[in-house]
Order: sequence, then structure tokens, then C-alpha cells
Amino acid sequence: MQKITILIHCKDQKGIIAAVTTFIAKVEGNITYIDQHVDVEQNIFFMRLECELTNHHITIEGLKEDFDQTIATDFNMSWELYNQEQKPKMALFVSKYDHCLFDILGRYSAGELNVEIPVIISNHNDLRSIAERFDIPFHFVPFTKDNKEEGEAKQIELLKRFQINFIVLARYMQIITPNLISLYENKIINIHHSFLPAFPGAKPYHSAFKRGVKIIGATSHYVTEELDEGPIIEQDIARVSHIHSVDDFIMKGRDLERIVLARAIKLHAERKTMVYSNKTVVFS
Repeated sequence: MQKITILIHCKDQKGIIAAVTTFIAKVEGNITYIDQHVDVEQNIFFMRLECELTNHHITIEGLKEDFDQTIATDFNMSWELYNQEQKPKMALFVSKYDHCLFDILGRYSAGELNVEIPVIISNHNDLRSIAERFDIPFHFVPFTKDNKEEGEAKQIELLKRFQINFIVLARYMQIITPNLISLYENKIINIHHSFLPAFPGAKPYHSAFKRGVKIIGATSHYVTEELDEGPIIEQDIARVSHIHSVDDFIMKGRDLERIVLARAIKLHAERKTMVYSNKTVVFS
């Protein structure tokens, strides 16, 4: 039995839900999940649907063609249809920090993430041993202001070779090039502390400590050309007080980074996020 997920957004109008559910019934599908949201301000309709196809003679490609020529055309929809059995291929970009990498690979090994990880790409060799421990190919791609074009070309070559569907920056400390962003629009996930832009720079936790903040946090978002301004996927916070040291701030912050990044990966891999107007609709 084939299981599919359909994501839809279009101008809000009468009859969308009825038309989609009728289409699923026509192709002998059994809906197991359906949710919708309307952005009243922009008059945009969003829907996420999961179903099981009970007719074994229906192919995914045939279903896509039928849906496109009927429902999608009638309502002028932007839509995507996924086979749930096909795990998306995720590339990890890393530098020297290892806390997010260890967490992701641990969850991956435990079967918590519905992804494949064919490759890890880094601008340093420091974390190669971790990749080898988890038996994942590790590629060192130097990336500096002097060799950006060469580095970008090598990154893209690797991503194409391994047929990567989306990228996760697991504390990758380089700015992603516009060309790579355009190739993976809304498919590059980053993690950062929520202090930006209030506490920019290399030592945000130290700056926050000096200001006596009471809450620290982490934010995972899709990468755009505007640095740290992309659509937000997931956020979380932890309370702190005067009794905590800078080291406590860093420890709590890294814990949040691990958790928030893992949640974002899971949401994206399960096709529960939709991006529109630099915001996300995240389905449960």
C-alpha cells in the first residue's frame, strides 16, 4: 500500500477541501490526516494531507499528472506530492563545533529521523573522525574569501553526486553563497542563538551574560540571502538568572541548539513545513 503526502497552497476560495477529498476518494485513497490553514490577511489557503492508496494499479507519476490536470489547474494551486516511503537525502555542513553533529547522527542511528545522510561536507578536517565513526562519507572542502568560487563548485558537485534533497548547517561557520541558496531554495536549514540581532558577533553568550538576560534561546530557520532573516521553522528558550555563569549559558544554549535543530530536521523531513512570504506554516 502506497502512502503519500500532499502539500497545497493557493488563493483561498470555496470548494478546495471538497474537491481535494473527492479526488482522493476517486483514486481509491484513504485519508489518514488532513489539516488546513487560511492566512486571512493575505487570503492564502494552505493544506497538508496524508493518505493511503488502496488501488495498487495507480502509480505516483500517474497520480501527479491526474492531480495537476484537474484539481491543481482548476484552483491554480502550488502543490507538491511525496511518496512517504522515499526518505529525503540530507547533507550535513559542519565546521569545528561537534555538539549538533553528534546529536543529529545519534538520532539518525537510533532511527528518529526519517532521512538518509549520504555525505558530510566541512571546511575543516576536525570532525572527520566523527563521520567515520558513523560510517558516513566525509568531504573536506576548503572555503575562504580567496577560494569561494572553487569551494562552491565543489560543494555543488558533491550535492549533485549524492542526489541531495536538502542541507542542514550543523554549526557551519561560513556564509552560504547566493548560487547555492538559489539551487536549494527553502531547503537549507540553519541553527543560531536567538540573541541575533541584539547580541551579534562571535561571543553572544558573553554579551548576554553581561546584560543579565533572563531568557536564552535558539532558532532554526531556512537560509536566505539575508543573513539570519529566513523563514523560522522552530524555536525554544531556557530561563537563566544571576546565579548562572557564562559556561552555564553556553551549555544551556548548546542544549537548545541541538533540540531545536533536530525538531526542524524532523519537521522538514516529514514534509510538515510550508514557506510563504518569508514565514512558515508548520503543521502538527
